[in-house]
Amino acid sequence: MAQRFTGVGGTCEDPGMPQAPQMRAPGVKDVAAAAGVSLGTVSNVLNRPDRVSAPTRARVEQAMLDLGFVRNESARQLRAGRSSTVAYVMLDATNPFFTDVAQGVEDAADEADLSLFLCNSDNRIARERSYLDRLLQQRVMGVLVTPIDPHEPHLDHVVAQGMPVVVVDRRRDVATHCSVSVDDVFGGRLAVEHLLDLGHECIAFIGGPASVGQVADRLSGARAAVADATGGGAELVVVETQGMTVAEGRNAGERLLGMARKHRPTAAFCANDLVALGLLQQCVALGVRVPEELAIVGYDDIEFAAAAAVPLTSVRQPRRELGRRAAALLLEEASDPDHQHQQVVFTPELVARQSTRRPG
Repeated sequence: MAQRFTGVGGTCEDPGMPQAPQMRAPGVKDVAAAAGVSLGTVSNVLNRPDRVSAPTRARVEQAMLDLGFVRNESARQLRAGRSSTVAYVMLDATNPFFTDVAQGVEDAADEADLSLFLCNSDNRIARERSYLDRLLQQRVMGVLVTPIDPHEPHLDHVVAQGMPVVVVDRRRDVATHCSVSVDDVFGGRLAVEHLLDLGHECIAFIGGPASVGQVADRLSGARAAVADATGGGAELVVVETQGMTVAEGRNAGERLLGMARKHRPTAAFCANDLVALGLLQQCVALGVRVPEELAIVGYDDIEFAAAAAVPLTSVRQPRRELGRRAAALLLEEASDPDHQHQQVVFTPELVARQSTRRPG
């Protein structure tokens, strides 16, 4: 009787006793023998089923089912010299904006019969570089990435190794990669013009850090809208945060609502919806009425924006379309040697809801 030993390394059998033979996974030769066909016929059923008659194809497929045959995709890709996997390195998996973008990537990958790796850099440059290196080693077909810094030299290194790379929700000053992004300067202008049209004259901009490109662009658009306001009496108060999270929105709300009432802004434009939701939570906690005492505009129009206790007005980005278009550019670059890099820029739109209203 075999004795079993359990230790730090797990369990093992007594080496003095005979071991049970390890089962071998069935291969194409087994399928061919069971179906009474040649190896070439099995290969055609797997790769070019239209070349095989329906009765023969059914017999081969039944043999695969009976044997429990599972195709060795890695071996097939190695023989073909081409991967059927793409990857998306997202910035922050906890932010619904990026998971929505990932769904668009997945839609395009599924339509192209490709597998998708999802990686989360978690806003850490070392982790982003590590994922890019691993994906390069895996020789995936191509990589989509929302980089912490769109000018990160490691992106150029990956491209220099022959890997197609598309930058998502970011833009580069030089056209060395395809990119898909949104005009955030225009989006920031849209948000603040909406608040100005409602009669607000003192508006807070909440978001950060300012080193993040999207934050800087949205703030630039907000400032331009205030500068262009007729009468010259409008004012923009910047409340910088350390990140774009609900918690940072609550912290900013505590600071904003702690101001003396006569100096406090009557409206706030938040750099994303998570910050706006945190601000809204703080308003509810302190008994500040939205929008009567503070109007709030978010950015991204994630699903939670419309479902908030006070549905949020937000600047909508075409999140899934961003991912889908980026994936289409990646597949084009991977398959077309004459591919020309494109910088696609989408135009955002304002979706007005109950969190903004003309002040009484």
